[in-house]
Amino acid sequence: MGLFLFKRLLTLLATLVAASIVVFLVLEILPGNAAQVLMGPDAAPEAVQALSTKLGLDHPPLARYGLWISGLLVGDLGESYTYSTPVLELVLERLAVTVPLAVIAMLLTTVLALAVGIYAASRHNRLGDVGLMGLTQIGIAVPNFWFAILLILLFSVHLQWFSAGGFPGWSDGVAEALKSLLLPAVSLAVVQAAILARITRSAVLEVLREDFVRTARAKGLSQRAILWGHVLRNAMIPVVTVMGLQFANLLAGTIVVENVFYLPGLGRLVFQSISNRDLIVVRNCVMLLAAMVIVVNFVVDVLYAVIDPRVKASDV
Repeated sequence: MGLFLFKRLLTLLATLVAASIVVFLVLEILPGNAAQVLMGPDAAPEAVQALSTKLGLDHPPLARYGLWISGLLVGDLGESYTYSTPVLELVLERLAVTVPLAVIAMLLTTVLALAVGIYAASRHNRLGDVGLMGLTQIGIAVPNFWFAILLILLFSVHLQWFSAGGFPGWSDGVAEALKSLLLPAVSLAVVQAAILARITRSAVLEVLREDFVRTARAKGLSQRAILWGHVLRNAMIPVVTVMGLQFANLLAGTIVVENVFYLPGLGRLVFQSISNRDLIVVRNCVMLLAAMVIVVNFVVDVLYAVIDPRVKASDV
């Protein structure tokens, strides 16, 4: 297990370094003056030169990359040009919305998908299976922002059970904060649950055809005991893979939903920073999102070895 984790950690570090190089090249080395982009085409040359010096753009590219990485390692992400606030402070404030939103959406996704997928697989080719798979196909086809608008019309405009948007803040009470995140989480979870349910059904059906399942049936075990005691763990490898990718996608892909519900999350910060040409914030937010995706994939790799020791053995 130690060698397995060591190799995965090396892969994690190498991927983080590669991601930082790509982000830096895209936002710092491409043709054009970043200070000119920030200040607009009509800015005075003296103001552009002053901002270039402030941002360190007068240093060689390699030195700028080194300064950026050394700042990341100590938590110094620079100062936002638009907000005149440390970027780290902005990011931590927005993560307090985005991370709970992604976690709630992932919990809803997991519960719905596993329940639907296992139920459909246990009733293969019956009415329940065909009906649920038809609903999941609709769920995959529906864009989450359109579903979010439908939720607002139903639960905010007509029933008035929830607010149409905004975030009261955790200081106003956990219950109120979670309530404001529920509709956005549902709109994110519907599409992800539909995808995961179909994958869960396929994985369970594949395991149900294995010889050890027929042996369990021959021993007189009930269908429930076979599903929960033998099938589910063996079917979890592809399911965990997709769950990891989905959680990473929820962390990095909340821009549209956060804008629909007017949530002050990380996705909305990226959107606003792009609109304001605040490249310092964009660079650090993109790197943070990339790092979270990479770390989630690392956790998924470790879960492989926990669920199925054969993965660890083959890798070593």
